[in-house]
Amino acid sequence: MAVHRQTSKMALYLVWTLMGFSLSAPPVTLGPAAYDLENYDDSNTWNLNPYGETYDYDDLDEEVGTLAPPPAVTQPPAIVPPEDYVEEVTLPPRPTKSPVPSTLDFHGPGLFGPDTGLGMPSCLLCVCISGSVYCDDSDLTQIPPLPKETTHFYARFNKITEVRATDFINLNQLKRIDLSGNQISKVNDDAFRSMLQLQDLILADNNIQALPELPATLKHIDVRNNQLRSSGMHAEAFMKMKELQFLYLSNNKLDYIPVPLPESLRVLHLQNNNIQSIGQDTFCNTHDINYIRKALEDIRLDGNPVDINLYAHAYVCLPRLPIGTPV
Repeated sequence: MAVHRQTSKMALYLVWTLMGFSLSAPPVTLGPAAYDLENYDDSNTWNLNPYGETYDYDDLDEEVGTLAPPPAVTQPPAIVPPEDYVEEVTLPPRPTKSPVPSTLDFHGPGLFGPDTGLGMPSCLLCVCISGSVYCDDSDLTQIPPLPKETTHFYARFNKITEVRATDFINLNQLKRIDLSGNQISKVNDDAFRSMLQLQDLILADNNIQALPELPATLKHIDVRNNQLRSSGMHAEAFMKMKELQFLYLSNNKLDYIPVPLPESLRVLHLQNNNIQSIGQDTFCNTHDINYIRKALEDIRLDGNPVDINLYAHAYVCLPRLPIGTPV
C-alpha cells in the first residue's frame, strides 16, 4: 500500500513538471521529499500560483481608464488643379437705386388710351371686373386712364373737380359713366360728344353749372343736386335723344322746363328748381288735338314757384297729372 502511494506521488510530480514546461513557466524546484503522506493535504506545501503575484481585480476601474494613443492619420496628397481650371466665383449683387414712385403723365402716349403716359390702367388703382371699372371712394382728384375695353365706369364719392376732353377720348365701348358724389364744377364741351355707345350718364351731387353737348344715344341722365342753370344748357339739348327715358334734374337752379322733350321720355323730375311757368306745348302738341303722350307717366314739379293748377291745358295729353305744389 505504501509503495502504491509513493508511485502516485511520483506520477503527479511528473505531470506538474510537464505542465510547467508547456506553459513556459519558470521551473520550480520541488524535491520528492517535500511530498509525503504527512504534508500531502497541507495547502502551504502546494504552490498553486507559480506565475508570480496574484492579480487584484478590484483595481480594474482605475486601470481601464488608461488607453493607448490613437494611431496617426495619414493625410491624403493635395489635389493640384489643371492649368486651364477656372474657378467660378459668385459676386455679391450690385447696389440698386431706390425706385422713384411713378406719377401719371397725361401728355405722353400710352397703351390704354391716349394721354396715359405711363400706360397705367385704372385696374392698378381700382377694381376691374370684365369691362367694368370701379373707382368708388378712392380719393381720386381726376379721372384716371381707363382700359380701352371699358364699358362701365364708376368713380363715385371722390374728389374729382373737372371732366376734361381727354378723359374718355377713344373709349368707344363706354355705356355707363357714374361720377356722382364728387366736386365737379366744370365739364369740357367735348367730354362726351364722341361717345356713340353711351347710354347712362350719372353726374348727381356735384357743383355743375353747365352741361356740354351730349350724345343722342343716352337713355338715362341724372344731374340732380347740382348748380345747373337754364343758361348753362344747350338749346333743344334733349330733342334728338330718341331713346331717352329717365331725366333727373331736381335740386338745381333751372328757370324753365327744357323743351322739346323726346317722345320716349318716361320720367321727368324737376322738383326744387326755380320754374315759374309751364307752356301749353311743353308736354302736348298744340297742332294735334288728338295727340297723347303715352310714355310720360312721372312728372315732378313740386318745390317750384309755379301753381300747376293754372296750367291745366298743358296736361290734356298726359296719361297722368304732374305732381306739384299749389301756390
